[in-house]
Amino acid sequence: MFVHCLITFLVAMVPIVELRGAIPIGVGLGVPTAAAYVLAVIGNMIPVPFIYFFARKILRWGKDKRFIGKFCRFCLKKGAKGGKKLQAKAKGGVFLALFAFVAIPIPGTGAWTGTLAASILKLDFKKSIIAVILGVLVAGIIMGMISAGIFGLIRG
Repeated sequence: MFVHCLITFLVAMVPIVELRGAIPIGVGLGVPTAAAYVLAVIGNMIPVPFIYFFARKILRWGKDKRFIGKFCRFCLKKGAKGGKKLQAKAKGGVFLALFAFVAIPIPGTGAWTGTLAASILKLDFKKSIIAVILGVLVAGIIMGMISAGIFGLIRG
């Protein structure tokens, strides 16, 4: 069981997959839904401060490098695209837009992209982190309910 919990926790740290993949994987491996939720939320949030403070700098540094340039440009483009989406939704405020962007559990809208977008837009760190945490919590609830329902049906 420890290994399954560790897998759930580590998968939540992976970009793109994040909590949206970690919870179904954890539940599928037999981790109780509540435990998978907690592990995935914590795992998903650990990289967030590092992304906010360092990702933009590293990506800008690496965008012209031979082996990593293409990846860095892709990430910068994805962060900028996320930032534009965020600004377009910001009619109710950037905080709510960032929260909604992260809370919707579809690929490309998680904590990594939301935090990178907040960093690229130079949004306030504290407000950004709170919006991302709240978004991750909501996305986790949605994914937990979906996972428990699907695996409940499979297990019969």
